[in-house]
Amino acid sequence: MPTPPDTSKTLKQERYNSYVRKLQSTKLLNASSKLLFRVTLLIALVLILFFTINYPPLSDTPHHVPPRHSFLSTSLFSSASVVGGAAWEKQVRHSSTPRRPNGFSVLVTGAAGFVGSHCSLALKKRGDGVLGLDNFNNYYDPSLKRARQNLLSKHQIFIVEGDLNDEPLLTKLFDVVPFTHVLHLAAQAGVRYAMQNPQSYVSSNIAGFVNLLEVAKSANPQPSIVWASSSSVYGLNTENPFSERDRTDQPASLYAATKKAGEEIAHTYNHIHGLALTGLRFFTVYGPWGRPDMAYFFFTKDILQGKPIDIYKTADQKEVARDFTYIDDVVKGCLGALDTAEKSTGSGGKKKGPAQLRVYNLGNTSPVPVGRLVSILEGLLNTKAKKHVITMPRNGDVPYTHANVTLAYRDFGYKPTTDLATGLRKFVKWYVTYFGIQPRVKKETQNTHESS
Repeated sequence: MPTPPDTSKTLKQERYNSYVRKLQSTKLLNASSKLLFRVTLLIALVLILFFTINYPPLSDTPHHVPPRHSFLSTSLFSSASVVGGAAWEKQVRHSSTPRRPNGFSVLVTGAAGFVGSHCSLALKKRGDGVLGLDNFNNYYDPSLKRARQNLLSKHQIFIVEGDLNDEPLLTKLFDVVPFTHVLHLAAQAGVRYAMQNPQSYVSSNIAGFVNLLEVAKSANPQPSIVWASSSSVYGLNTENPFSERDRTDQPASLYAATKKAGEEIAHTYNHIHGLALTGLRFFTVYGPWGRPDMAYFFFTKDILQGKPIDIYKTADQKEVARDFTYIDDVVKGCLGALDTAEKSTGSGGKKKGPAQLRVYNLGNTSPVPVGRLVSILEGLLNTKAKKHVITMPRNGDVPYTHANVTLAYRDFGYKPTTDLATGLRKFVKWYVTYFGIQPRVKKETQNTHESS
C-alpha cells in the first residue's frame, strides 16, 4: 500500500503565507487609517480657520459695539466674483457717464455707507456720473447697506462690491473709466470700536487710502480727490471753536490717529505725485439712513424699547456736547469741495506743477449737550428715556466739539441751515418708517412732517 504524501510542509507554507497576507493587510489598514485621520484633521483645521475668519463668534457686547470684522475680508473674492466681462464693463460705464454738459465722472468709495449714499444720490440728481465701491462689511448690520444699495440702483447708480485694498480691482476701474474725481468716503468708522479691533482701522484708513492713492497717481488723467477726514483729529485740542489752524497732534483715539495719518499721507502724495487733494473734517453727521453705532440712532432704538441709555458727563461733571451736523448740510459741503477742486498736475505718477491741497471743517457751528439731544428724542418719540448718567470712560471720546467753518464758507459757500430739532424730526420720521414702528410715535410729530 503506497504511503500517503507528506502535506505538513505544504500546510505550514500556506499558514505562513496566510499570516504574511494578514500582516500586510493589517499594516496597509493601519497606514490607510493614519492617512485618513491626518487628512480629516487637516480638513477640520482648514474649516475651523475658515469659519473663525468669516463667522466671528456671537457675544453679549452692546449693540453699538459691532462684531469684529476685517475690512480686508472680502478682498480675496472681489476680483474673481465682481470684475466681469463686457456686461460688467457696460454697467460700470453707464453708471459713471455724466448726463449734463461738463459733468463729473465720480468714483464714490463707501457708496453704500451713510454719507456715501447721500452724496451719490445728490451727484446723480444733478447729472454727474457716479460709480460706487463698497465692501459691505459687517461693522454694522449689512442689511442697511443693502437697502441703501437698492435705493441707489433705482437711480441708475451701480455699486461695485470690492475692497479698497484690492489693487487689481481699482486698477481695472480706472482702466475702464477716466474718472475726473474721486469722493473717498470708505473708512473704518467709530471711535470706541478701535479698542475692540484696532487692525481694521490700520487696514482701511491707512493701507486702503494709500492703495487708492497709488492707483490714482498712475491714472491718466489723474483725478481730483476729495476725502473724509474727521473732527476727531482735533483730539485734546482746547481751542474753541475748532479751526483748521489749530494743532492736531494730540489724537485721543486710534481712529483719530489714522485720520490724522491720512492727512499727512495726502500731503505726501500731493507733494511728490501732484494729486489734488481736499480733506473734509466731518463733525458728528446725523440724519435719515444713518449709522446704527451713532448715539442718536441707538438712543432712539433703546428709548422705544424701554432700555436704559448711558449719558456721559466729564470728570468735572460738565455736560458732553457735540456739533451735530445734518446730512444734507454735509452733502452740500462735499459737492462744494468737488466743484472747487482743481485738476491734479501729475502725469505718469510724477508731479508736473503745483497741486491743490486743502482741508476744511464741515460742522454745524452750534454745539448741543447730549442731554438736550435726548430731550428732543423723548418729545418726538412720545416716550420718556431711562437715563443713566455716568462719567465718560477713557474710550477715545472727547467731551466737546465745535466747528469753525469760515474757510469752507469762504471757498465754496458752505453754510449749514439745519438745527438739531429739525434734523432729528426728519431722522425719526425715517426711522419709524424704515423699521415699521409708526404707531408708537407721537401723531403730532407725524402731522408736522407731513405738512412740511
